[in-house]
Amino acid sequence: MASRVFFEPIKTLGFGGISGAYASVGSVTENPVRAFKISNNTAGDLYFTTNLTQDEMFVAAGSFTLYDLQSNINPQFDDKFVLAIGTQFSVKQVTAPVSGSVYVECIYG
Repeated sequence: MASRVFFEPIKTLGFGGISGAYASVGSVTENPVRAFKISNNTAGDLYFTTNLTQDEMFVAAGSFTLYDLQSNINPQFDDKFVLAIGTQFSVKQVTAPVSGSVYVECIYG
């Protein structure tokens, strides 16, 4: 049996919504996320988090990071290592962005 994957709608936030305090990037996840990509299409270095209490991920200006949490595991038998439904991605500046946006792309299946 072949496994299928699906994409959630892209989560995004423009540079004007990014400051020194965490701001939400799009809506919360609607599915258990097995892999995700964060793209920083701004001119500023940024921190991302899923819990608002600590800086979890650094993404340099004009770059991206990709996390493959569990894409090679059969979802019918093992769903232990995924981002939970309802996870909120948030972003704050390390250096102030003056243009562009950030994007979070999530894969589930």
